[in-house]
Amino acid sequence: MARTPSLRRKLYNIIFTTNGRAAYLFDVWLLIFILISAVGIMLESVPTINDEYGTYLKFAEWFFTICFTIEYLLRIYSAKKRFKYVTSGWGLVDLLAILPSYLGLFLSPTMHYLIALRVLRLIRVFRVFKLKKYVTGGNIMMIALEKSRPKIISFVLFVILVSVVLGSLMYIVEGQGPGFETIPDAIYWAIITLTTVGYGTVVPATVLGKMIATCIMILGYGIIAVPTGIVSAEMVKGKDSKGKQ
Repeated sequence: MARTPSLRRKLYNIIFTTNGRAAYLFDVWLLIFILISAVGIMLESVPTINDEYGTYLKFAEWFFTICFTIEYLLRIYSAKKRFKYVTSGWGLVDLLAILPSYLGLFLSPTMHYLIALRVLRLIRVFRVFKLKKYVTGGNIMMIALEKSRPKIISFVLFVILVSVVLGSLMYIVEGQGPGFETIPDAIYWAIITLTTVGYGTVVPATVLGKMIATCIMILGYGIIAVPTGIVSAEMVKGKDSKGKQ
């Protein structure tokens, strides 16, 4: 006689897998709830909309929070290894989907805006709709980033070193002028110039300072391409090695 699956097993199949219509519908509705709740919290941050529809948005927020809380508790209950789920990446993301609302009751009210992090759970769309080729592409990117990490860390340290040296030099050249009152201020200016952000709020006044700034700007264009080149090279190596197998 066939053994009837327990309630916990049924919940596991529905919540953690995509086996069957019930599991598929659960995931689809979960994604819809996540999307609607994230849009709602974004609209709540708009003063004109919040003034007119704030009550409805707040009600919707707590409705979704309660739904996600029940879902989170059911995930813990039905998980094969509960502690492993709770401490996993997905478990932490699921917790972050509900925690800000409760923190907002006891801490700063603005804390509840962090529930916009719920959009991270939309990554499940790859699993729900079985978009394997996109998942594979993401895995290739993650592997390339992992292999590139030592080179990227070395590059970032080099950029920091250059920023400190150039910032200190500008502090001396500009004679502690506006925007260069301290070495940290000068380093901050060097970083935003080197990365080509250039807010334009701080500009060098001396001729030598402008010459140094010009060199930093030109250097910045070359620096931006380096991380992309490092990761791209690792991705090409990964594809070549996979093709030879």
